[in-house]
Amino acid sequence: MPRRFFRRFALKRTHLKEQWFLAPFDHLLHDPNLWGIRRRSVTPAVALGVFIAFLPFPGHFLLAAVLAVLMRVNIPVAVLATLLVNNPVTMAPIYYVAFEVGGVLLGLQPQPFEFEPSIEWVLSGFVQIWKPLLLGCLLLGTFAAMLTYVALDLVWRASVAAYLARRRARTPLKGSRRI
Repeated sequence: MPRRFFRRFALKRTHLKEQWFLAPFDHLLHDPNLWGIRRRSVTPAVALGVFIAFLPFPGHFLLAAVLAVLMRVNIPVAVLATLLVNNPVTMAPIYYVAFEVGGVLLGLQPQPFEFEPSIEWVLSGFVQIWKPLLLGCLLLGTFAAMLTYVALDLVWRASVAAYLARRRARTPLKGSRRI
């Protein structure tokens, strides 16, 4: 059941109250939706984390946590989903595909591209690629988030239905006699 899976990663609110750096935000962190393992708080949190993972900006974790608080969805799940999608192994392919998709949609001709890890490249080279990259990231992020939301919601509902069917099969109805 998805609830049991996500419960492994759940944080305790009492543990968070002990953290000195979270003291200014204590009044925001009392909502049970921010920590509870329920379909209505976990499914949108995963979709939020997937969408944020596609954005070409630094600070994915912080952005996921802030938006999870604002949207009142599970904070740890949103941050974890961001980490699972956008990590050092997947970052380059995600941004390359997003750049290509954005370039095709904007009708840009392929040009030779060279990356150089320097400030000069950021100031000159990134100016040329930001439009297709941002468009591709937004489109792919939206599509991946919607697909993730629908798939996880269906899996969660099917898991609950199977659990209830097994439970009904184990316990006889009240008032009925076994022969």
